[in-house]
Amino acid sequence: MVRILIFAAVVSVALTIYTLIECARAERSRIRSLPKPAWFAVIILLPLVGAGLWFLLGRPAASHDAPAQKSMAPDDDEDFLRQLEIWRRQQQREADLKAREQDLTKREEAQKADDAKPAKPEAKEPKPSAEHKNNPEGSDSASPDSE
Repeated sequence: MVRILIFAAVVSVALTIYTLIECARAERSRIRSLPKPAWFAVIILLPLVGAGLWFLLGRPAASHDAPAQKSMAPDDDEDFLRQLEIWRRQQQREADLKAREQDLTKREEAQKADDAKPAKPEAKEPKPSAEHKNNPEGSDSASPDSE
């Protein structure tokens, strides 16, 4: 008999706590019959009876006015798809920007490397002097024929 009373007391306390939490979470404008503070008093002062009255008279009724939020797959949700497209475009822009930046960096490095190279004098053939032009063989005036 004592076990049954202990079990009933535990169930009564659990039901009272559950009812208090549900009353606290309910919107003030949707609670029926009494104001919210009055329901707290009824639930605490009359543990089992107060909980029963809350479920019968005070608990907000399930509204059929508002359409139920239907669960959708991500590929059926237009907002999700729109956000996904925006995200994809941003990723593409970032990738393009990074590629441009790398290309510009390579060009700058190449230009710096070209500027840093010492200018090599071009190997030019010596120009023939006036004496060489007159002498078809390109020999000096001290050639054996001229003696």
